[in-house]
Amino acid sequence: MKAIVNGKIILENAVIDNKVLVFGEKILGLESYAPADAQVIDAKGMYVSPGLVDIHIHGCYGADVMDGVKDALLTISRGVAKTGVTSFLPTTMTYDWAVTQKALENVGENMGSIENGATILGSHLEGPFISAEYAGAQPKEYIVPPSFEMIKDYTNIIKLLTYAPEMDENNEFTKQIRRQTNITLSMGHTGATYEQGVAAYNNGVGNVTHTFNGMRGLTHREPGAAGAALTQPFFCELIADNIHVSPYLYEFLLKNKGADRLILITDSIAGGGMGDGTFALGGQPVTVKNGTARLANGALAGSVLSLNTALKNFKEHTNISLPALFGLASANPAKSIGVFSKGSLAIGKDADIAIFNENFECEMTICEGRIVWEKSVI
Repeated sequence: MKAIVNGKIILENAVIDNKVLVFGEKILGLESYAPADAQVIDAKGMYVSPGLVDIHIHGCYGADVMDGVKDALLTISRGVAKTGVTSFLPTTMTYDWAVTQKALENVGENMGSIENGATILGSHLEGPFISAEYAGAQPKEYIVPPSFEMIKDYTNIIKLLTYAPEMDENNEFTKQIRRQTNITLSMGHTGATYEQGVAAYNNGVGNVTHTFNGMRGLTHREPGAAGAALTQPFFCELIADNIHVSPYLYEFLLKNKGADRLILITDSIAGGGMGDGTFALGGQPVTVKNGTARLANGALAGSVLSLNTALKNFKEHTNISLPALFGLASANPAKSIGVFSKGSLAIGKDADIAIFNENFECEMTICEGRIVWEKSVI
């Protein structure tokens, strides 16, 4: 048993600074004093938040999910733990299907807790069922129409699936996913019209992948997929790196969607945490310079964002409360993929906890009661 004292505890609707957070593998309660037999952790007035959940990350620290090897997942898992992430979905991309299958199998073999790292919840399959016109950094030559046959052996591994719903003839793929699996469908890399986007929601699509990026944009005569994202109760991902989307729109999104429907993601590639340099993404060289990742043709290619930095960026450009802010990167992503044993400090939830200073730098990360990252002696 452990107990965190002297912390500003971030609950779903409040910040409490006069209680002790007691936990084992699960959250046990908020008490007035630390139990006599507990290992005491002094938070020294810092934020004690739910562990962050990144449902869209391709890699970091030189490792890519598409490498298809355990060491890559270990590197990513331990890398994101340094930023307060306690669970994540290793995310694939549109590529040779045999390579993607290997990556999915690797995720399946390593699902669950990893020593000294964040928990792997399953995989996010981004592509290959997307629009060539809105492919972005996804290699177009590997794009194919939605096919349940292709993914049927991986439905227990895939938790989230990004696709272009307009590519799904007669909505057959969508209906089969909803009927036979627990996979959350996400509309992304899509040329869907507003009407097609609304139909996607009505057919059971729950999420929108990196809102505004890789989709038909919003105009006053054709609201497009972006308009559907804003007007329907989707969970909407946002890459809050101040590059992919203007930070002037963060408050607009917050007011339009509400704090309970926004999800902060990183969309980080192998260059995350590595500084400037050239890295591979789906067999393509990506150059990272001054915090921006681009293909040779200048197109944005993922990000090098960390999730705690996304929190900081969003806070700096909005009037959001602290409980709602942390919910964007914990409760909301967990709820969107049906894994709400994570993302909250409520009693009975998994003891996934992060301690942040006022600059949103992570000082300690705890996964299911185990300390997996410690910046310094707190």
